[in-house]
Amino acid sequence: MENGEGGGGRDMMRRPFLSPEKADVDAAEEEGEFCRRVWEETKKLWQIVGPSIISRVASYTMNVVTQAFAGHLGEVELAAISIANTVIVGFNFGLLLGMASALETLCGQAFGAKRYNMLGVYMQRSWIVLFVCCFLLLPLYVFATPLLRLLGLPDDVARLSGQTALWMIPLHFSFAFQFPLQRFLQSQLKTQVIAWVSFLGLVVNALTSWLFVSVLGWGIVGACLSLDISWWVLVFGLYSYAACGGCPLTWTGFSTEAFSGLWDFLKLSAAAGVMLCLENWYYRILILMTGHLKNATLAVDALSVCMSINGWEMMIPMAFFAATGVRVANELGAGNGRGAKFATKVSVGQSTVIGLVICLVVMFLRDKVALIFTSSPEVLSEVDTLSYLLGVTILLNSVQPVLSGVAVGSGWQKKVAYVNLGCYYLVGVPLGALMGWVFNLGVMGMWGGMIFGGTFVQTVILAIMTMRCDWDREAAKAVERVNLLSTHDKKDLLH
Repeated sequence: MENGEGGGGRDMMRRPFLSPEKADVDAAEEEGEFCRRVWEETKKLWQIVGPSIISRVASYTMNVVTQAFAGHLGEVELAAISIANTVIVGFNFGLLLGMASALETLCGQAFGAKRYNMLGVYMQRSWIVLFVCCFLLLPLYVFATPLLRLLGLPDDVARLSGQTALWMIPLHFSFAFQFPLQRFLQSQLKTQVIAWVSFLGLVVNALTSWLFVSVLGWGIVGACLSLDISWWVLVFGLYSYAACGGCPLTWTGFSTEAFSGLWDFLKLSAAAGVMLCLENWYYRILILMTGHLKNATLAVDALSVCMSINGWEMMIPMAFFAATGVRVANELGAGNGRGAKFATKVSVGQSTVIGLVICLVVMFLRDKVALIFTSSPEVLSEVDTLSYLLGVTILLNSVQPVLSGVAVGSGWQKKVAYVNLGCYYLVGVPLGALMGWVFNLGVMGMWGGMIFGGTFVQTVILAIMTMRCDWDREAAKAVERVNLLSTHDKKDLLH
């Protein structure tokens, strides 16, 4: 009997009775702890998201300002600078931006692991790789005129676009330095300086566009020079901050270590470049395909309006893309897999809520959203019809870039490049062509096919990859990667 009573007492000690009041208190404490964690993560996330939105909107607006000044020169000049900027520069922009995103993995994980000296070395490697890549891409600028003629552009537009592209070569080389500098600073959460420098670049762009085009009368050459100067202002502004005491732990000057390990760095950069390029080119292909539909002018005008609205709105999810990549990389580099998982959940949740709100606004104002760009009744009517697809695209794009940010922060660029290739170009483009041309559903069918066949399928696959991820294993791999690269660099330096 005593043994039984003693056993029961021990059981009671092992499983203490909780009164309903005590259970409520514990539940409230757990809820309070969860809310505190969400708030702390939100502050870290928006420390990157807020300035990233400002900097991306400022950079996007520089192109709009320059095109607006060029538009007053004439229709051919407007078409020339738009095509040179969208097709020639846009192609290279996507590739170089993607290649620079390799730094979000390496710098982010190194910073999380407190290997601060490696961040400057990684940035210098990225400068070298991207600068060489810029030289390899120069033929696209030099032979832009015959290339654009092959794409079916009128001779006068192709010729002037080719001349415009040549004047944008300095802009092209600025990407090799600006993109790595941005990611170098982002990985350290020094994003406010990026926003301030981007705003300065926008001011310089507006002033030089007015001076060169309206006052000095340099025409389209003046518009190109304005863009060149503005983007190099970003380079010198960011570098001045990093080199003049803004990053004492991570920038210690130029190092010969930057020339070691270039092949491995190139492979990761190439995978990242392909990953983002395949996304960047996808909707450009949609516009090219729409140009071959019946009543193509109306279809292209309406689709261009929708893509312009989508482009402005995309600055928000792209800021979440950058922030998620940094937060995941920082936590994995610190060996904190649970922290990376929690950062992913918070980022996906907040970006989705914002995307849903904007989607509902677009749906509610679907008959008015195009008034910013046109007063044509035909275009307004067509945009009204396409607004449903625009809303769905905005909603999907509030999730997909965040999941891509998780991939960048984790170093999955190569895997996601294959996913993008399959979803976009083996499923999305053929389905869009089938719906648009074979089933005669026009731009609605083409865009719908490419959204559901490409973007939706890609989002589902990335979501499955993220949910099935073993975060502790990813953290161990990140720590091992940082240690391996640091050891490798030390050995190269000794030899």
